[in-house]
Amino acid sequence: MLHRHLSLEPELETVATAVIDACLEVHRALGPGLLEAAYARACAIEFDLRGLEYRREVPVPVLYKGRLVSEQRLDFLFIERVILEVKAVENLVPVHHAQVLSYLKATGLRLALLLNFNVPVLKQGIRRIVL
Repeated sequence: MLHRHLSLEPELETVATAVIDACLEVHRALGPGLLEAAYARACAIEFDLRGLEYRREVPVPVLYKGRLVSEQRLDFLFIERVILEVKAVENLVPVHHAQVLSYLKATGLRLALLLNFNVPVLKQGIRRIVL
């Protein structure tokens, strides 16, 4: 789901573009068919090489009526404001989108990138989600 009509701060757009460019490089080198963990590790290497500021496996509490019921983990968080969720699945399905929306709501952030590396051309697997 693309929301191009929603404007974001230029810094977020710049980071999102840099993240996507790095992921495109990983996909060009590795292609489809690997496990999600391999793509996540390769992306971390590429992000490091490009000097992108990020954290991995960032905990996000899941609260119910103010009480902790679970904890999710973000694959990547850039500049403390942009989420990247890495997938390697046959097709992105609504639950993947819902998962990322939940992350945005739980963190109060506005922008997430959902990338499925198990596609012939990565452009087909990119979903930009704006809350």
